[in-house]
Amino acid sequence: MKKQETFSTGARRERNGERGFTMWELAIVCVLMLIISAMAMVQLHPTIQQQQADAAMVEVASMLRQAREMAISQRRQIQVQFIGTNQIQLNRLNINPAVVGGVQIQAPMTYRLIAGKGDTPDAFGNAGPIEFGGVVNGPPTMMFQSDGTFVGPTGALLNGTVFLGMLNEPSTARAVTLVGATGRIRMWRNNSAAWIN
Repeated sequence: MKKQETFSTGARRERNGERGFTMWELAIVCVLMLIISAMAMVQLHPTIQQQQADAAMVEVASMLRQAREMAISQRRQIQVQFIGTNQIQLNRLNINPAVVGGVQIQAPMTYRLIAGKGDTPDAFGNAGPIEFGGVVNGPPTMMFQSDGTFVGPTGALLNGTVFLGMLNEPSTARAVTLVGATGRIRMWRNNSAAWIN
């Protein structure tokens, strides 16, 4: 009985010694995993760009909606300023003007016209990346009134468009339009053939 027990233990050790992988096999598996990961990243790059473009469009629309809601709820004029290539600032205009909000659009998205994309169906103009009331970058003072309308310094209603995109990436073309009389804000994305809402 002792002999048989020793034999089975030895056979078990022999079999266990053959288990496992060699260093070459592990290296090949690691290289294959790296190649597959790199291919996945290349495939995901356009999707990541589209998500960044959509996020920037939503940020601009959200800031404009926030400004309108603050003007109505606080019964104050809320000025909207587009600063540089990727910032929006909201200012409450009254006896003591104050900055009440703002956002910086995440890079690489900026205010940008994409060549060949044309104007949105709202047709508020596309002479520049920001155009309100037919003026590139808008008049010096643009604000929401307490009734929800969007006006310039003289009180005239302003319609306008903010175009967004990434440098040399036509598929990231986005736009946000604002109707001055109602404060309606619409978001647009360009599908390379036309602007769609």
